Amino acid sequence: MAKRLVGKVALVTGASSGIGEATAIAVAEEGARVAVTARRRDRLEKLAETLAGLGAEPLVLEADLLDETEAQRVVRETEMHYGRLDVLVNNAGVMYLEPVAEADLGRWRRMLELNVLSLIASTQAALAGMTARGDGHIVNVSSTAGRIANPNAAAYSATKFGVVAFSEALRREVYRHGIRVTVIEPGVVETELRDHIGHAATRDALNAWADSMRQLQSRDVAEAIAFCVTRPPHVNINELLMRPTDQER
Repeated sequence: MAKRLVGKVALVTGASSGIGEATAIAVAEEGARVAVTARRRDRLEKLAETLAGLGAEPLVLEADLLDETEAQRVVRETEMHYGRLDVLVNNAGVMYLEPVAEADLGRWRRMLELNVLSLIASTQAALAGMTARGDGHIVNVSSTAGRIANPNAAAYSATKFGVVAFSEALRREVYRHGIRVTVIEPGVVETELRDHIGHAATRDALNAWADSMRQLQSRDVAEAIAFCVTRPPHVNINELLMRPTDQER
């Protein structure tokens, strides 16, 4: 089968593990040149070896995307290095779960900044080049928590509902420029994300629930993203909601 992203450049945020790492590999397998960014440079360098083996001419960009200027810098450096950016996958994020009454507001503020404001900043930086070329694809990773709000996930759901709303508003602003926008909403995925939860009781309950089912794997979500970004230019998968077969809500 012909590779469908030959000549394209992708930037994947939060690429040091999980969905981001798997997505970088998936789009490289489709022929894209791939820039990857995260805080853990050692993980990115290891991933870059895999990407190089796929012919992806990888660019490693160590960055802390909590800083919106860093979120914009990695976009600019990708464009400077390759001369363009065709696919931006906004995957970086954290999940802090705890009851509202016990919430660490500093932790929640960081989650809002990374999950929402950083995503907006990197998107904003990518729009000028995509608009000038009349082509581009922005993929924002949300969650089923952006569809259903559960106890102990108030702020996390607020960020993911926000990503869904931002993505739809963005799509309606940029479609006339040939730019596509997709929001991906996975259910339970077996990644490091749950390790971020500082509230022990909530973390233990969530892990027990997750362990009761056949969880999605990072590659499952990556393949869904690759499917969306390899559609013909006249096709925009606006929203893709996916859960493990065993997940009810």
